[in-house]
Amino acid sequence: MGDYAKIAEGNGRGQRLAIAAAFHGAQQEFLRERSRKPKSQMSENRAKPDRGGTMLQIKGLDEGYEIFKTLGSEVRMQIVQLLAENGAMNMNVLAGRLGLTNGAITVHVRKLEENGIIDVKTDHNSRGAQKICSLLIDEILLDLYPGQETRSFMAYETSVRVGHYSDYSVRPGCGLAGPTGLIGAEDDPHCFSYPEHLQAEMLWLHEGFVEYRIPNLLPSDHVMMQMTVSFEISSADYGLPEDSMSEITFYLNGRKLGEWLSFRTANSSRGIYTPFWWKGRERQHGYLKMLVVNTRGVFLDGVKVSEPEADWNSEEMKLRFEAVSRNSHAGGLALYGSGFGDYKQDIQIKVHYTPLSQINEFIANTK
Repeated sequence: MGDYAKIAEGNGRGQRLAIAAAFHGAQQEFLRERSRKPKSQMSENRAKPDRGGTMLQIKGLDEGYEIFKTLGSEVRMQIVQLLAENGAMNMNVLAGRLGLTNGAITVHVRKLEENGIIDVKTDHNSRGAQKICSLLIDEILLDLYPGQETRSFMAYETSVRVGHYSDYSVRPGCGLAGPTGLIGAEDDPHCFSYPEHLQAEMLWLHEGFVEYRIPNLLPSDHVMMQMTVSFEISSADYGLPEDSMSEITFYLNGRKLGEWLSFRTANSSRGIYTPFWWKGRERQHGYLKMLVVNTRGVFLDGVKVSEPEADWNSEEMKLRFEAVSRNSHAGGLALYGSGFGDYKQDIQIKVHYTPLSQINEFIANTK
């Protein structure tokens, strides 16, 4: 899996080009700019605030061909822009804004829906059935050369369940949710020590951390070259004030990798895999994030958030998710497993590695 960052110029091997097509419109960008600190005050390993949504990851030109064709239409790009600026819109209103007939707007909307860019729902009210359109994604990442840098490496994949943390520190304003109900009492940190915590499919906390031991399956005399971690995460809170954020920090073996700022916004729609016993609006689903650590740096959803560590190979690999609570950054964090949220997965890890004897060869070939 590529690191989705522009990491080289010229003709060097392992070159990547990341194309990020942000669908957030002027309204979302205004809110982001208002919340950002001046660049001089920002940590080098802090990612931009994220209002959520879904990142569409495209591995290679062939995989993205139909999407590129769909977005090659000026009318369809105008539809995307209007939805980004205004949120969900009535299809008839869209047609009016673009000066199109109902038949013409239907063709364009159907094409966007077929390629997973927008969602169309039917709303029944006193004025009859109306088609409501909304964006499904807010970012597209294209890897032009998927796997080129790691194809000469060996790899293994593993996963860790959300409830299988090895260490934690939480305060009231926390909880664990299993397949059939809460594990222990809500807002009681003691429940994190119950044996049943292993069955948790979702956990949340407003301040503190959970830490996971990542299975180290490296053969002897081999070193890790890249680790990719995929997980579903969100703020723990829903609702106002919308501009308050969660500040979530990621650590590997005690070393800070980077931060993610997540706005406290709509977890209002029901999670696809969230069990029916969970009735609240909060923590219905999260956002799929991808954290890549390799010899070139640390990348969160394709954005470089920090420089590579001098030595991140270790016999034991411990990944920590931590939420701080200060000023407007008090939204906490929630982690989702395969039985909760929108993605049927636990914390997924892929490790690329190579024999120690081939390190010098790899360095020479990438110069």
